[in-house]
Amino acid sequence: MTSFLGGPGSGKGTQCGKLAEKYGFTHLSTDELLQNELSSESGRSKLIRDIMERGELVPSGIILELLKEAMVANLSNTKGFLIDGYPREVKQGEEFGRRIGDPHLVICMDCSADTMTNRLLQRSRSSPQADDNTTTIAKRLETYYRASIPVVAYYETKTQLHKINAEGTPEEVFLQLCTAIDSIF
Repeated sequence: MTSFLGGPGSGKGTQCGKLAEKYGFTHLSTDELLQNELSSESGRSKLIRDIMERGELVPSGIILELLKEAMVANLSNTKGFLIDGYPREVKQGEEFGRRIGDPHLVICMDCSADTMTNRLLQRSRSSPQADDNTTTIAKRLETYYRASIPVVAYYETKTQLHKINAEGTPEEVFLQLCTAIDSIF
């Protein structure tokens, strides 16, 4: 199990997709799991919708339930899991370790705020559902930086942590990621 950390626009989703294809891993994005749950008409989807409509964060217990269910559902047809964007806080990492287990590898996609901002602005021009503008991007980056520093420090002492320079082209970043994964698995 590998956890992918990185700011919005750092390339986590793109790279997880490529790594899943190359290595036979299952890519689990907490954002996608939430969206899938919201599109179902379960009791939990109503609870999640109510929380999100109040502008609050979905509790980590619900996120962990969704992750665990997705992992169990894919156990028989995967060589491992790429957890995209989770945990976002140290408390979530501790709970993740207790309830599911610590990741074997944590990858931190490292790139500048300028690079992430430019990528998000490009993506918002090509994607109708993206609501990114410079103001919302700045808020998202501030939230990411505030939470990520303690999370990276937490995992540096617990497991193998690789910082990847995510400034390059998708192909250059992918080669760095393959080197990190090949050194562990």
